[in-house]
Amino acid sequence: MYAKIIVLILLALTTLACGRSGRPNKIETRYDPTWESLDSRPLPTWYDEAKVGIFVSWGLFSVPSFGNEWFWERWQGEKNPMYVQYMQENYKPDFTYADFASDFTAEFYDAEAWAELFAASGAKYIVFITKHHGGFCNWPTNVSFNWNSMMVGPKRDLVGEISDALKSKTDLHLGLYHSLFEWFHPLYLQDKANKFTTSRFVEEKTIPELYELVNNYKPDIVWSDGDWEASDTYWGSKEFLAWLYNDSPVKEKVVTNDRWGDGDHCQHGGFLTCHDRYNPGVLQPRKWEDAMTIDKKSWGFRREAVLDDYLTMEEIIAVLVETVSCGGNLLINVGPTKYGMISPIYEERLRQMGQWLKVNGEAIYASRPWLAQNDTVTPGVWYTQRAGIVYAIVLNWPHPGQLHLGSALPTNGTQVNLLGYTGSFSWQYASPKGISITIPPIPVNKMPCQWGWVFALT
Repeated sequence: MYAKIIVLILLALTTLACGRSGRPNKIETRYDPTWESLDSRPLPTWYDEAKVGIFVSWGLFSVPSFGNEWFWERWQGEKNPMYVQYMQENYKPDFTYADFASDFTAEFYDAEAWAELFAASGAKYIVFITKHHGGFCNWPTNVSFNWNSMMVGPKRDLVGEISDALKSKTDLHLGLYHSLFEWFHPLYLQDKANKFTTSRFVEEKTIPELYELVNNYKPDIVWSDGDWEASDTYWGSKEFLAWLYNDSPVKEKVVTNDRWGDGDHCQHGGFLTCHDRYNPGVLQPRKWEDAMTIDKKSWGFRREAVLDDYLTMEEIIAVLVETVSCGGNLLINVGPTKYGMISPIYEERLRQMGQWLKVNGEAIYASRPWLAQNDTVTPGVWYTQRAGIVYAIVLNWPHPGQLHLGSALPTNGTQVNLLGYTGSFSWQYASPKGISITIPPIPVNKMPCQWGWVFALT
């Protein structure tokens, strides 16, 4: 009798667990609004495998074209002579920040052309500014009346156009940048004056915007910023992330960064950014991202920039391979003009990066850090691994033709190839350890690439 009851209970439990099909039902993990719970969420694998993204710094700061940094100078009451001259020549003395909106025209903005360029760069995702610290929204939001790109300036949904172009023309993932705070918003200034004991700005502005962006555009990345003046309790960050991970339309694949409140940087979130241009140079215990710029001095477009202000391809490749070798992703910034053009210097760099990744992408995409990150003997050599192959990425072509890798420990069956070049290379055991690879003379028109050569050790 008792045995029969136990069997019936077990059958009932099995039915609940498996459903009518007999296959196990997926048990959904729910995340609580605590960092202990939120940080336990596994990072979706697509992000770690992607390795390369494009950050698009575009907004009202593109109008004066002195980069994003001019905002800080004005905000802190400092004077930039070029900025002062520009304002005197183009605006009345009683101008306000809002006066820039009418000049943010975006008439040459072609989202499909941008999407083609981003795909050609070899990037796997983009992060597009929806709202910077000034508060102007690049989409027709319901919580920022007459202060968004549909109501003033471009009279277009800038976020929606790039979202549609990426999803229809490419396989790139869409990421959206959003600033939690706004320098000039009266509700934020009131909350700040109250030492953040009130939260009207968050309740009426920040959180509704985040929900709107996620529900309308379904991004794969929510890239937060502008958080550092207040705690994540004030921002409601943990509650928003719990909804994002549990109930949002992108809960399975969305990833987030670490800028959710004072003290959260480099501690909490899906991946760590720590600070702008973060590049530790050593392997990190958690997934991280280096958000950096092609223009050495600025995120936004600068009208006064000269050629020497931009990173060369040698420098870009060096940062890329160092970042990936140490377990990070590279988020490389471009700053379009107020007209919606990506200038030729940015386009050239992105397309050249794509050419390099076409040859050497197997050492980058879906790779993992190896036992050593850089070589112990030869400087400028960084390692990755994938599917049983160790990749030595050499930033300086070996001369006179012998490459000594002190960290690589070959076996008798080791085979050495140069990605993009036909045939294998001979090698010898090096003293006291490592491998010495003999590189034959290669005609310049047979070289697989111009910068950063990848030796595959199988």
